Amino acid sequence: MHRSRLGNIVIDCRTGDLLAASRFWSAALGYPLAEPLDAASGYVRLLTPPGQVQVIVQQVGHESRAHLDIETDSIEREVARLAALGATLDARHDGWVVMRAPTGQRFCVGKPYRDGFDEGATAWE
Repeated sequence: MHRSRLGNIVIDCRTGDLLAASRFWSAALGYPLAEPLDAASGYVRLLTPPGQVQVIVQQVGHESRAHLDIETDSIEREVARLAALGATLDARHDGWVVMRAPTGQRFCVGKPYRDGFDEGATAWE
């Protein structure tokens, strides 16, 4: 058995100014920038209400888009479960896996990102 849930909505921005992009999304969504603010890391987290899905603004070199992160207590089991549903593996990284849905959307599978995982995740056999 393993568990998983939606962890993040990631807004991929092809930009030279991640802080400006993050400020736009902060204002557009009504979520303040989370502290500490470290745009040099390539990620800026917006402060969403407790228990809600996180929103992360990420600086990327590819076309701007959004993707979902699925968090799990077993990356390998979750990847296998999603592959059985028709997803394909795009890339393995240290700590997360990039997959593609049957309809072409990319998404990531990784370790739990936010609090409340034990209470909010779905258990899978």
